[in-house]
Amino acid sequence: MDFLHVPLILLLAVVAPIWIVAHYVTRWRNTKTLTGEDEKLLQELWESANRMGDRIRTLEKILDAEAPHWRDGNAAAEDDVQRGRDGRARA
Repeated sequence: MDFLHVPLILLLAVVAPIWIVAHYVTRWRNTKTLTGEDEKLLQELWESANRMGDRIRTLEKILDAEAPHWRDGNAAAEDDVQRGRDGRARA
């Protein structure tokens, strides 16, 4: 029985801590965090998306004022496809 104590103590005192540290170092490397540059890019994209949203809302307001039925354009587009560009009905 005494011959098992030495390898067991070596395992617990040397191998196990190295194994645990290596495991968590690997986990830490796999867990990606945003760098300062990534955060800056993300902020710029967020601001750009907000500006584009504002522009879309402005364009919709203009279209609502100048062409109130512009949202019904899908039915007119389907009509154009069925009739062709010259207005004649297709067979």
